[in-house]
Amino acid sequence: MEYTTLGDTGTTVSRLCYGTWRFGRETGGVVETDREEAHELLDAAWDHGINFIDTANVYGDPDGTSEEWIGDWLEARDDIDREDLVIASKVYFPFNGWGEPGPNDSGLGRKHIRAQIEGTLDRLGTDYLDLYYIHRWDEETPIEETMSVLSDLVREGKVNHLGASTMAAWQLAKALWTSDVEGLERFDVTQPMVNAAHYDVVGDYLDVCADQDLAVCPYSPLGGGFLTGKYEQAEDGSVEAPDGSRASLDDLFEDRYATDRAWDVLEAVESVASEVDATPAQVSLRWLMDQDRFTCTPIVGARTADQLAENVGAVEIELSDEQFERIDAARNESE
Repeated sequence: MEYTTLGDTGTTVSRLCYGTWRFGRETGGVVETDREEAHELLDAAWDHGINFIDTANVYGDPDGTSEEWIGDWLEARDDIDREDLVIASKVYFPFNGWGEPGPNDSGLGRKHIRAQIEGTLDRLGTDYLDLYYIHRWDEETPIEETMSVLSDLVREGKVNHLGASTMAAWQLAKALWTSDVEGLERFDVTQPMVNAAHYDVVGDYLDVCADQDLAVCPYSPLGGGFLTGKYEQAEDGSVEAPDGSRASLDDLFEDRYATDRAWDVLEAVESVASEVDATPAQVSLRWLMDQDRFTCTPIVGARTADQLAENVGAVEIELSDEQFERIDAARNESE
């Protein structure tokens, strides 16, 4: 495993982060990853050298399941020191663990954040989080209030670093400006949806990250499986997907990837994979890790130990400048 510092912080993380959004998640009445499988995957991640784990208070059915299972795993692994792990969680969405949400049971107001950090720490069985993301932007709460309460959590030792997930570039810039002007803690890490076939949509956001020395931890780095090469292009340009795959379940998938640009990127990824004796998934992850404008640590959400081992193989390959630029160029040639 390779390691890097997390943006402009002093925290060292593995070049891949393991995402646990499938833990306890029910799809069509079926649990995608059950408790035993979750613990096996966490064992595998640790054995591969991954020390960076991503979760959220609303992952799993019911909410909080993912955090709870991670906490159970850590308690059972008395050979792992909590200090050797970097754990990230999130806050924003309604938490329904206690029933229907009330008027203060969502968003980024002081009351909701205070309640949620306590629940998150309790479920994880830890005194602190290494990284706490705001899961979305809150239109109803002044960003000054949000950054103030998050700063309090850092100063109280409950959180080490702050992160921002999906939002507009201007919102990220506004939050950073507010922190600087008000003398508050600022975001160190971001978590947008970024992959080689879905990059330019968040280009302005990534420009802010590069300018402000923010680490980028992309979710969906393989485009929901699109960049693994398992999908084919139909004659009408749509995505031909195996039954039960992401593309067959998600209408948004076709909107994002049934485009000339996406297919051109996939073709470039597959050609490079053939040249370096790797899989398209490994090349796609390496392409993200090799971004030179900001620290980039992709979040992988492998369902099986074999998939995780394949993902980790991305660390072992090298892309030449020409190969990196060929994938990059494929994004632009279809504009």
